[in-house]
Amino acid sequence: MSLYSEYIKEIESRKTDLGLAPLPIDSADLLSEIIAQIKDSANAHREESLNFFIYNTLPGTTSAAGVKATFLKEIILAESVVAEITPTFAFELLSHMKGGPSIEVLLDLALSDDAAVAKEAAEVLKTQVFLYDADTARLEAAFKAGNALAKEILESYAQAEFFTKLPNVEEKVEVVTYIAGEGDISTDLLSPGHQAHSRADRELHGQCMSTPEAQAEILALQVKHPNAKVMLIAEKGTMGVGSSRMSGVNNVALLAGKKASPYVPFINIAPVVAGTNGISPIFLTTVDVTGGIGLDLKNWVKKVDASGNAVVDANGDAVLEEAYSVATGTVLTIDTKAKKLYNGDKELADISSAFTPQKVEFMKAGGSYAVTFGKKLQTFAAETLGLATPPVYATSKEISHEGQGLTAVEKIFNNNAVGVTSETPLHAGSDVRVKVNIVGSQDTTGPMTCQELEAMAASTISPLVDGAYQSGCHTASVWDSKAKANIPKLMAFMNKFGLITARDPKGVYHAMTDVIHKVLNDITVDDRAIIIGGDSHTRMSKGVAFGADSGTVAIALATGESAMPIPESVKVTFKGNMQGHMDFRDVVHATQAQMLKQFGGENVFQGRIIEVHIGTLLADQAFTFTDWSAEMKAKASICISEDETLIQSLELAKSRIQIMINKGMENEAKTLNGLIALADKRIEGIKSGETPALAPDDNATYYAEVVIDLDVIDQPMIADPDVNNEDASKRYTHDVIRPVSYYADKSVDLGFVGSCMVHKGDMQIIAQMFRNMEAQGNKIEFKAPLVVAPPTYNIVDELKAEGDWDILQKYSGFEFDDAVPKNAARTKYENIMYLERPGCNLCMGNQEKAEPGDTVIATSTRLFQGRVVADTAEKKGESLLGSTPLVVLSTMLGRFPSIEEYKSAVEGIDLTRFAPPTHEMTTKYTAQAVPVKVV
Repeated sequence: MSLYSEYIKEIESRKTDLGLAPLPIDSADLLSEIIAQIKDSANAHREESLNFFIYNTLPGTTSAAGVKATFLKEIILAESVVAEITPTFAFELLSHMKGGPSIEVLLDLALSDDAAVAKEAAEVLKTQVFLYDADTARLEAAFKAGNALAKEILESYAQAEFFTKLPNVEEKVEVVTYIAGEGDISTDLLSPGHQAHSRADRELHGQCMSTPEAQAEILALQVKHPNAKVMLIAEKGTMGVGSSRMSGVNNVALLAGKKASPYVPFINIAPVVAGTNGISPIFLTTVDVTGGIGLDLKNWVKKVDASGNAVVDANGDAVLEEAYSVATGTVLTIDTKAKKLYNGDKELADISSAFTPQKVEFMKAGGSYAVTFGKKLQTFAAETLGLATPPVYATSKEISHEGQGLTAVEKIFNNNAVGVTSETPLHAGSDVRVKVNIVGSQDTTGPMTCQELEAMAASTISPLVDGAYQSGCHTASVWDSKAKANIPKLMAFMNKFGLITARDPKGVYHAMTDVIHKVLNDITVDDRAIIIGGDSHTRMSKGVAFGADSGTVAIALATGESAMPIPESVKVTFKGNMQGHMDFRDVVHATQAQMLKQFGGENVFQGRIIEVHIGTLLADQAFTFTDWSAEMKAKASICISEDETLIQSLELAKSRIQIMINKGMENEAKTLNGLIALADKRIEGIKSGETPALAPDDNATYYAEVVIDLDVIDQPMIADPDVNNEDASKRYTHDVIRPVSYYADKSVDLGFVGSCMVHKGDMQIIAQMFRNMEAQGNKIEFKAPLVVAPPTYNIVDELKAEGDWDILQKYSGFEFDDAVPKNAARTKYENIMYLERPGCNLCMGNQEKAEPGDTVIATSTRLFQGRVVADTAEKKGESLLGSTPLVVLSTMLGRFPSIEEYKSAVEGIDLTRFAPPTHEMTTKYTAQAVPVKVV
């Protein structure tokens, strides 16, 4: 059977079984057959082959794009004649292919001796921005050889005509509101984790957004208001919490955005989303990728009494009142020039934060990628021509306050800034391009990152990146048909692109399904590094890390850069002493609770950097705090460490990188060896005193300062989704933190210890709890299932070497076997302990889940509705979060313990302890300009 016949068969199957259009073509072999049928005027499939070629072939660097570009070149040169595709139309099709093979063809034509063809090719080239070094090198060489058209193209690039000649953003954008949910809306609603396998199939994945009923309602609004864009809203909440989810934005755009190109299927851009409390920072970055609009509505405000004091309810929470309505079906007008939101002539809100000069540029260009590449292309052209770069793009904000010191994040951004003109250090609010040191791609968004890289015509990792890793942790639990179909292709692509990959496409080394954040934490070998990772929990305890969508990961891999404002910081310090029965996880939860109490319910962490002065806690343990900062709605977190502590963390990182090398994971570029060399250099800088551990200046300015009192934390602290709260907007947040005594005798159906929120010490705590019970003569049994998933194989290996794994095995009813991995997810659990494969497991909810309606106590970080546990008609599923000893004890009892039972169970166990630094961890402000590193 021919590839074309198989494709037609697949089309019929998709149409009959799923109601879907044909899958877009990315295969060179299939497209070659289609082209042969186009050339055969008598072929019965010629007409549909033309449609597939013109409208259903993926652009960029897919193998199909290469074949398409070559055939269009033949048509332009009259080597092939297709009545339906004139040379002019062929040029138009090339202009929509973004880069890679299409740019190569356009350069071939523009630099050829055929004057007429060359001129037309040059006009198309002037509209393109996705050029790489090989492309610009050809232009530069032709210009230096005296080619007049090459000079003309470079002059156009120097003026950024590819941007300036685009239509301006519409002054008035009419929207019709749709309340997608009340309270915080996680990206699981827009792109469910359990449907991760289908994300690369955009049309198929689009069907899983929200509910079929909600999609029908949105479509009905579009019919009723054909001139308005549907705006999805998180009423009384924040839109897009939890994850970046490019797939979530893609789904919204597919339903309520506009087509990016008439010749590229199922790629839509420019959605409009909003929230009463705005948009989650990492999700807003994803909206920018598509040139969309994200509004902070502020349509619910705190009610105040006659004296101006906030009115609170019986629980002490601020009472909110509606400033204006955004009920579903309300037609509003966004004035992009005035930066106001109107209902008719009535002004509702100032929305200037959504229309900064930079964001308007993203909207005009159709997304942030085109702006990033455009700026680089303009700079190249101007330098090649020997000109100063004309001021076309919005001037970057370079804010510098005389006499003001720098926070830790300000120092990192200054250290990594690219193209900064300021001679004084930059402060928060400055817009800068920065070098990205470490990049991570995870396996459920990785296939989309591959698509993004192909679409922007990238073929190899940027040499600016120190190290990059493709994980296999999100699909580690079950090696099912979906994983088998997606993961090998993903690993092969990323391995070829230049990343260190969790699985070896050639099968040489053992699959390492370690949790991505743990690996990134190890391969980050500089506390001044910037890390971009395809997951919201990319929050390292060295450097500053930003969770990002698959597209932002792609642009970081391709260019080694990212662009963003320098965020404000909130300083967190500690006082007092941890009580012996408390675990550091309790301190982390208490931080959230004490912060909210100190600031009257206002989450001062939201959208900002948490600068936590952690002092002597090693990177593994400190990661427990930085990881949780995603649930605090912070943009990122930075740990301030003692010199000696940082050195110990870097030595540990070196040893783990060496293990990766020993396993055979090193690539041709010797990336891992390079990271060890960088770690050695950083350690030497600390020891010599030349470059001590990162610390803020003593007169740095913060948005807020939070002091956490360790003395008052005397019970295990639990984060509760509060699923039965009468106010729906207060469910499924991470702001309800309660002591264990609140849950006296509450039954527990399942416990989970694992994912990125635990470290080796947590596994040792479980082992020690079992030893203590043996010594006391107590029977070890489980009245509720306990699932244990170590985050990394290194931890398992170390536990085996030290003897702790033996006791875990002794009391387990199931132990993972890599030789025979599970091929189906569990639907039922027994009252035993399951020792699962290292990886994310229940935290993801895309493979393993608890039984519907269960009350789960977990170390995992997700409270989203339906994520870890689904609801039933009778009972809502609950995923409460606590420390490892609390989870283990709760499964043994089948209920939450009393504080007395808990203290008895952990007596004598060395829990994850923390002692605050005894001195101020700052550097003396010298009033000297920090040298700006220009790459």
